[in-house]
Amino acid sequence: MSDHIRLDITASGVATITLNRPDKRNAFSSKTIRELIAALDSLSNQPNIRCLIVQGEGKHFSAGADLAWMKSMANNSREENIQDAKRLALLLSSLDNMPMPTIAVVQGCAFGGALGLLCCCDIVIGEESSLCCFSEVKIGLIPATIAPMSFEPLDLARQDDTC
Repeated sequence: MSDHIRLDITASGVATITLNRPDKRNAFSSKTIRELIAALDSLSNQPNIRCLIVQGEGKHFSAGADLAWMKSMANNSREENIQDAKRLALLLSSLDNMPMPTIAVVQGCAFGGALGLLCCCDIVIGEESSLCCFSEVKIGLIPATIAPMSFEPLDLARQDDTC
């Protein structure tokens, strides 16, 4: 697809999206987000896909947002920044609503938006040494687009005692 992500599909219907910017710790940019949305959209319309694996190339799953991209956003208009946030929300919603099981495979760091990806997957498999956090709070940013994905709605209608 590009130099930001790779999409591989096996003959048995296992799709793998690999974040492919190991030199940038697989950090997100607007290009990465657009390409992830396009890949998810393409996969959601393929009935032969049995499951989706999301992983990162190299030492880290993803360091979250690319700092150069974040700095460039300071020059954007308010409307441009709102549209950027909406694209990230669309990415997370698209992953959260995939019609097949989704599995994140995590090594190293999964920070910020990367943690949002993990929260949207059905299963997360991580190395024991993996680190996950909303790192943006350290610089005064609220993870407002990502944090809602980290909370599973409580099913209050459930009557058995397995909750």
